[in-house]
Amino acid sequence: MQLDERTLSTLVAALVIAVVVLALWVAWLQRSEALLRRRLRRVIGDAEGSGLDEILDRHLRRLDDIGQRVDALNKLHQELERLSQRTIQRVGVVRFNPFADTGGDQSFAIALLDAEGNGIVLSSLHSRTDTRVFAKQVQSGRSRHALSDEEQDAIRKALAPSGS
Repeated sequence: MQLDERTLSTLVAALVIAVVVLALWVAWLQRSEALLRRRLRRVIGDAEGSGLDEILDRHLRRLDDIGQRVDALNKLHQELERLSQRTIQRVGVVRFNPFADTGGDQSFAIALLDAEGNGIVLSSLHSRTDTRVFAKQVQSGRSRHALSDEEQDAIRKALAPSGS
């Protein structure tokens, strides 16, 4: 069988195109492989002599350790949240003059309450001859003891939203 010149030229042109396409594909594969190696080095680090299984196992152990630490931090966060609800968060202060014969607002009532409105209200009554201090327990913004107007104002101020 003899191939004519035209068929042979077409066959050579097709082979040249196929070789160029294959060369471009090989170049693209080499570039992809280089990028993959670079990314893999970034993830694995310089682990000379270690197999991929050992490296992945080490990373999994580190992830487990990190997971345990995150769980411990979450538990601590929840406990601190619970404790912070019982700390003094709301304060109201009222200064006043209970007696006409003394000068200035030397007396005061101060409410020290937690997030739920529990705590104490302290009052100090100042006169010319002495100063008296009273403490009354507060539960949910109320006291079982009789409160003066100033003590009630101090509690109201403490319970008022911020910026009021």
